[in-house]
Amino acid sequence: MAHNITLIPGDGVGPEISEATRRVLDATGVSIKWELAYAGADAREQLGELLPQATLKSIRKNRVAIKGPVTTPVGSGFRSVNVALRKELDLYTCLRPCKIYPGAPTIFKNVDIVVVRENTEDLYSGIEFEKGKAETAKLRELVAEATGDKVKEDSGVSLKVISESASRRIVKFAFEYARANNRKKVTAAHKANIMKFSDGLFLATAREVAKEYPDIEFEDRIVDNLCMQLVRKPQQFSVLVLPNLYGDLISDLCAGLVGGLGLAPGANLGDRIAVFEATHGSAPKYKGQNKVNPMSMMLSGVMMLRHIGEAEAADRLEKAIAGVIAEGKSVTYDMKPDGAAVVGTSQVADAIIEKMRG
Repeated sequence: MAHNITLIPGDGVGPEISEATRRVLDATGVSIKWELAYAGADAREQLGELLPQATLKSIRKNRVAIKGPVTTPVGSGFRSVNVALRKELDLYTCLRPCKIYPGAPTIFKNVDIVVVRENTEDLYSGIEFEKGKAETAKLRELVAEATGDKVKEDSGVSLKVISESASRRIVKFAFEYARANNRKKVTAAHKANIMKFSDGLFLATAREVAKEYPDIEFEDRIVDNLCMQLVRKPQQFSVLVLPNLYGDLISDLCAGLVGGLGLAPGANLGDRIAVFEATHGSAPKYKGQNKVNPMSMMLSGVMMLRHIGEAEAADRLEKAIAGVIAEGKSVTYDMKPDGAAVVGTSQVADAIIEKMRG
């Protein structure tokens, strides 16, 4: 029986890496019925919306989607297509495995970290107050009345929202993932020494949840110390669980440890819906040049195959990708910083398909 999956090509380089990813997924032999849907800057130009309702409808119907990168205007207008998707579909977990494949351009060795990021609240909750607005003045008055502290008149304000319920479910996800994947330690990151009522709540909840998993080691790290430890000795970490903003930053840091965003897969998961995606940006300056590394989205496709129960196909595809990385012949420019001969997006797909065919 075919799997019905929504494919969102994205924009910028998105359509190129999406096509390369579709080709390698089809080459696994898994029967997939692709349903095209659109989001991002191109969708706004063609359909008048950055995130059309038809796209959300398709994802809700199929429950599984894979997405290329999308462009979001910076500094004004729509906050983010990715944030909107997570909010609309309650995709409360961002899962980012960061593993070194032999041949990847990195000075590190034996790194295998999974970042579990809370996806729905924190500073990304979207509750903001613009400088000079009447509602911002009311907020300043409330703060002064409640705390005695003064917020400067020329301030813009974003609220950092951390709830016990969202913290509990993301920490439980991290422990369940660790248990299901034979990982022995979960590390919670926070800044509870400073933000005692937001990060402090996250940490207290994490400690409480950890008691339910005596078979898995638990520790916590202040987030700035975690950054230092990650670049000193990343091998000490296995599963990291973090509030939204820290998770965003640390997942990119971990991607840097293993060779860059071109090798970093990702998934946004809810209780019923999963959206897999390339974790890098849309790089519009490279649009149409057949240049950008498609492996982030391809490795996200590996995650997707495992999610839909096609583990054997996932293993074959991951092995083929790893083989191409190790060989180092059919890789893109980011994989050879020394300027050696490289290939384009579509040629990477060709090489991976050839590896799978033996």
